[in-house]
Amino acid sequence: MKKKILVTGGAGFIGSHLCKKLLEQNNEVLCLDNYFTGSKMNVLSMLDNPMFELIRHDIVYPYIAEVDEIYNLACPASPIHYQHNPIQTVKISVMGAINMLETAKTTGAKILQASTSEVYGDPKIHPQVESYWGNVNPIGERSCYDEGKRCAETLFMDYHRQCDLKIKIIRIFNTYGPNMHPNDGRVVSNFIVQCLRNEDITIYGDGNQSRSFQYVDDLIEGMVKMMATSDSFIGPVNIGNPNEFTILELAQTVIKLTNSKSKLIFKPLPKDDPQQRRPDISLAKEKLDWSPKIELEEGLKKTIHYFDKLLRNN
Repeated sequence: MKKKILVTGGAGFIGSHLCKKLLEQNNEVLCLDNYFTGSKMNVLSMLDNPMFELIRHDIVYPYIAEVDEIYNLACPASPIHYQHNPIQTVKISVMGAINMLETAKTTGAKILQASTSEVYGDPKIHPQVESYWGNVNPIGERSCYDEGKRCAETLFMDYHRQCDLKIKIIRIFNTYGPNMHPNDGRVVSNFIVQCLRNEDITIYGDGNQSRSFQYVDDLIEGMVKMMATSDSFIGPVNIGNPNEFTILELAQTVIKLTNSKSKLIFKPLPKDDPQQRRPDISLAKEKLDWSPKIELEEGLKKTIHYFDKLLRNN
């Protein structure tokens, strides 16, 4: 059934892929973005589609539209961007969540919160399960993002309990793919851009800290499945790839796939940087019949192709 769907942060890396998927499913899509980290270039191919509407708006301020569903993705997600203006980051997470929840309350829309694995902080259990409350520094340099997202989850649950809102909460683990910003400071885009330019690859710490890397198409499938599943399952649910790699292994893989002459250089580890990050996706498998399909090398090849074309054109 055709729906009218609002996507906040819709011109961002993940949001642009989501908008495309929703249009392919014959929905009408309202894309909200203030271009703090998103880009009109990410949605350029959709602008001629009569079912797509691009609106410049900051969700720190209220926005009301008659819609059936809301995907709340708006928030800078890389340390470089969210630490650039930490107060604004908290405002987007908290006030933005309130404004979108109020829109859902007014219109009766179902609303999904794109939360993050960062709610687990530097975890003391591995892999991370949804019942784990996390190990988060509330006053650190990363807290604007980590605690902002934790508070947004609280707000979603309270609106659900107090106002009977139809909500969904997903926790997104490290995701990569086309439309990433080349200067967002995330490890995959950093390594690819450095390798394509034959620059030194910057590794923070000794490179033995581990991450799981999820290709964006797998994430989008998980998000859409979560929104479509029974209203009785609200989450939170982990959406990520459980295959774990060290940062050093990632760097070596990117060097191999790009045939780069880049050398590795090591710098001190940033404060509160988690040592391990890997999702337990048992709940997503059970409730959503979802698991990632695209393995690291396949996804990296697609992402390298995107960045290679981007850098050649700039």
